[in-house]
Amino acid sequence: MKKTLAIACFAAPLAATADDAQIQSFMNSFHQNPQAVMNALPEKDGDDYQHLSAEEIGDLRTRMRNEIIHRSTLNDTEGDATGPSIQPFSAISLYNDNPARLVDAGNGLVRNLSTLDQQAPDSKKLDMQPWSDTYWPLYSGAAAWRYADRDLSAYNWKDYYEFSHGIKPLENYSADERHLLSPAEKYDLLVGDQNRTLTKRSWDSGKGYFESNGSVERWMGLCHGWAAAAYMLPRPAQSVTVPDANGEMLKFYPSDIKALGTLLWAEAPFNTKFIGGRCNIKNPEKDDNGRIIASQCVDNNPGTWHLSVLNQIGITGRSMIMDATYDYQVWNQPILGYKVKYFNPQNNQTSDNPADVTIAMADYSKDKFTKYRASEAQSVVGVQMQVQYMVETNPTHRNTDIPRYDGISRVTYYYDLELDAQGDVIGGEWYQNAHPDFLWTPTPNAVAKSYYDGQGDWDVTQSVPQSWQNQAPSASRYTQPMTSIVTALFNASAEVDTPTAEWKQLVTEETQCLDVAGSSTSPGTVVYGWWCHDGDNQQWQLTPQGKLISKVAPDLCLDQQGSDITMESCIDRPNQTWRMENGQLINALDNALKWNPNSWRVEADVAGSDWAWK
Repeated sequence: MKKTLAIACFAAPLAATADDAQIQSFMNSFHQNPQAVMNALPEKDGDDYQHLSAEEIGDLRTRMRNEIIHRSTLNDTEGDATGPSIQPFSAISLYNDNPARLVDAGNGLVRNLSTLDQQAPDSKKLDMQPWSDTYWPLYSGAAAWRYADRDLSAYNWKDYYEFSHGIKPLENYSADERHLLSPAEKYDLLVGDQNRTLTKRSWDSGKGYFESNGSVERWMGLCHGWAAAAYMLPRPAQSVTVPDANGEMLKFYPSDIKALGTLLWAEAPFNTKFIGGRCNIKNPEKDDNGRIIASQCVDNNPGTWHLSVLNQIGITGRSMIMDATYDYQVWNQPILGYKVKYFNPQNNQTSDNPADVTIAMADYSKDKFTKYRASEAQSVVGVQMQVQYMVETNPTHRNTDIPRYDGISRVTYYYDLELDAQGDVIGGEWYQNAHPDFLWTPTPNAVAKSYYDGQGDWDVTQSVPQSWQNQAPSASRYTQPMTSIVTALFNASAEVDTPTAEWKQLVTEETQCLDVAGSSTSPGTVVYGWWCHDGDNQQWQLTPQGKLISKVAPDLCLDQQGSDITMESCIDRPNQTWRMENGQLINALDNALKWNPNSWRVEADVAGSDWAWK
């Protein structure tokens, strides 16, 4: 089972960057005492993380990297990029340290530093920010964790398990409380799985550890699934209320939907690419300057790193995932952005233009790494790169999710780049031992495909198709929610409250249209069945969340209180959750809209009028 970290960070603005004085200070310290600087931790902005031991993180990284490497080996149809591997480390193979094997551009990768400086901005933040969420720790039940139930008081896997199975089993939740259930439990209800297979498998992910060791480590979770899903799936922007297998309305919050996406990408196969390798030496030997000697323990080369970040983030504009040996905290983090500053490594002069501060290799008399330099290296330039990356946050019952809620942190790296006679990046040296050493990403069109899946489409205003319900338990046995269901939930949640679909009239008795009285935008406005006309107060949409909204006031929702039907501020209650069923508009309380021909008011009744979209 994969292991993970409990992380919660705030968003640190990329504009708050280190200045020239910091480069001067860093390089002066480096040349005076390179061993101390090499072994120091990089500068970091962001909240504190949960700390792990070196032994824990080492075992965790080995397992995670083995899985990613295995996936890439099995699905290497897009990884056939050739071209020069980054030098000078003779032991680094073409296979595991060639940036063309990672980035979307493949062999179109820009290697010339001058050209790269022209095409990639010095500072870049992705237009589409990957989303944050928890790593769904195994000790709390993973996707079976009832994270929003305030009755829950637990400290270990056994406490969480006993709460869900003994203290407050699922059957104890009323219809109004079902929104407090875990993502896995909601999924099982959605697909009508009476055996609750996905929930059981989620509990099983920690059960073995508890039975063997008496505890489940708090850092075990689904971080690798989150890292990929965070930019391969759209942000769940809002809650989605859908009918379960029995037609009863079931609410999925953005965090619930993220949990299912994270679980799918943690457990289902998908095409991936990586660069980096494995260091099988526990404490690799270092030279007098603090540099690790064994070549298999120093990749990725800083040239590989620089070309990968600027080509992928700067030019292509798609994220990738970095794994960095950095105070046992930063790993499996989607990159959000970067800022680079170039400097002369001899005198520390800085510039945004690398050509201004690039010097001949022979002029770098302070060089601590002369014996490691590539024979083809003609010149060298220093780089300070500040990297923004996404970190995990806590799940919530917020009805909306926006980038402001994400966790973002930042780290600063220093290194140099070696250039050949043509100005191409052919290698470099890190000035810190704690640096990114494994990079990976799903391929651009990768899909985490569950072993069993539904065919066709699911209209989220209806229950999941029966054929999908029949398939779901088979996928759940592999701890996989079905790809088709996860995709439908993400797509429904990613839509804004006012969909882009066409506004339409709702007609009864052929001539009477659902009508917001007086085109009012005030809560409490009554609703009529009025002569049909082309006014905005007769234009309606039924959102994927079951909200019936009018074009004249799309921030208000059709609401039932007793027999009264009015427009009210939108809330997540069954009296505002509507569906079209057999020609009638029925809410989650099973009350229908009925036109009163005497008063022309629209009222609530157990037997409603027939309505049709026009």
